[in-house]
Amino acid sequence: MATKTITLELDAYEKLRHAKRAGESFTEVVRRAVWMDAPATGESLLAHFRNGGSGTSDKYLDAVEDATKQDPIPDDPWA
Repeated sequence: MATKTITLELDAYEKLRHAKRAGESFTEVVRRAVWMDAPATGESLLAHFRNGGSGTSDKYLDAVEDATKQDPIPDDPWA
């Protein structure tokens, strides 16, 4: 099996070492790692939609945005 040597800063190495289970290799730790994408923001979702990501027209998105601005806040949100 081929191997590759990498360099880590000490804080990254400590995170990896703490994630390591008994009898587990560092390779196994990395293989079971879940790499999360940055969470979507409202701004990034709107840009995605406006760029045709959803197939939703700009006219529809503008209408939803206008309706949201005109929607009054209820006195009792649970009513």
